[in-house]
Amino acid sequence: MITNEIGTAAGVVWRFLDQSGPASASRIKKELPLSPGMVERAIGWLAREHKIEESAQGRTTAFLVK
Repeated sequence: MITNEIGTAAGVVWRFLDQSGPASASRIKKELPLSPGMVERAIGWLAREHKIEESAQGRTTAFLVK
């Protein structure tokens, strides 16, 4: 089921952010073995659950663990 896949991907993204600190969506997509679409879904999942926040870093938006 797709919901399980997105939830699993959200856990991978959350752990990545927790360990490496703030990161842009581009960096997350480059460094994790997930499709770009799945990374975007995972970020949305985490944002909806209020588990990450975004921070402007110059012209880039970075995501970080709350």
